[in-house]
Amino acid sequence: MTVSEFLASRDLLALGEPTHGEPAFAFARNELFRELVEAGFRSFAYESDRLAGLAVDAYVQGETDELPADAFSHGFGALPGNAELVEWMRAYNGGRPVAERLAFHGFDAPLEMTGAPSPRRYLVHVLAYLSEHVDPPVDLDELIGADTRWTDPSAIMDHTRSVGRSPEALRLRGIADDLRTALYANAPSLVAATSLADWRRADLHADVAVRLLGYHAEAAAPAPQAARTSRLLGVRDAWMAHNLLAIRAEEQHRGPTLVYANNRHLQRHPSTWNLAGMDLEWSSAGSIVSALLGDRYAVIIGSLGASTALNLSAPPQGTFEAALAGSKTTLLDRTAIDAALNDRTLTSRTDPTPEQGYFPLDAETVGRCDAILHVTAADDG
Repeated sequence: MTVSEFLASRDLLALGEPTHGEPAFAFARNELFRELVEAGFRSFAYESDRLAGLAVDAYVQGETDELPADAFSHGFGALPGNAELVEWMRAYNGGRPVAERLAFHGFDAPLEMTGAPSPRRYLVHVLAYLSEHVDPPVDLDELIGADTRWTDPSAIMDHTRSVGRSPEALRLRGIADDLRTALYANAPSLVAATSLADWRRADLHADVAVRLLGYHAEAAAPAPQAARTSRLLGVRDAWMAHNLLAIRAEEQHRGPTLVYANNRHLQRHPSTWNLAGMDLEWSSAGSIVSALLGDRYAVIIGSLGASTALNLSAPPQGTFEAALAGSKTTLLDRTAIDAALNDRTLTSRTDPTPEQGYFPLDAETVGRCDAILHVTAADDG
């Protein structure tokens, strides 16, 4: 069995990139996805906001003629590899029956490193959908107050600036949970009066509201900054894992799913990061999904040698990336990885700068992946 055949036999195949700044990985991803579609894959999940991803999927399905500017979060819509993928998926779906079409999913939370949004838009959406089933109406404005109270960037660094554990926020968490229960309690009549797609969209808004309020509550928890930051990163990855499992539940009868994100989100072991002098550690989404799905989950780790786009030089001798550069293949299975490393004692490269956003390979990442996609030198940035 070839490496591509082995990977195609998994329900959830994760492909990681070591940096968001090198375009070569997205183009290699697109080529791999086209091959996987021929092997039966019917869905793609991307490190972008899940709700925003609904607009991408509508475009891919041919339901809309334009892709909104905010259809990708984190500014990822500007990446050329993403535009190529979306257009290819749309063209592939043209003229095909609905059951055979490719689906696009976002699986990230609506969060940034510097802050989180207000829960207003999510709660408003659910309340509007449940307007005939919720009595009396809830006065959200009084409980939420100004949206800037929630989006204040300083709340991420200072728990006293967060409103996440205020009496109003705690009340909102109870309301959000009650609204989600009402969606299920009234599902038969709601689906009959609207559609299953509308109900699922409302349910997703309710889920985001509940989890977002939980994130704000975590931001308000007093703790040393390293512990707070690790917990906030862990909440995001747990949210990602929940979304991936939900996506698989939706796609399980149509074929496997390819997932694409940073290596740190998809690796099988806990993530670590030295940021601003803090040693951070949290459960990656991949470690969570792997624990729950077992061998139905496979992960390909991205590895980079040199990059013109990042101004990253060739890796020093004795590093994992330098050892992989001698391989004749770009996608290496376990046999090829072991042959390239040849039982040598290798180290992680230390030359990348924080601005390059490159996370070097290490022994645990290499040892716990199913394959590695290595780009020796990229000069098309």
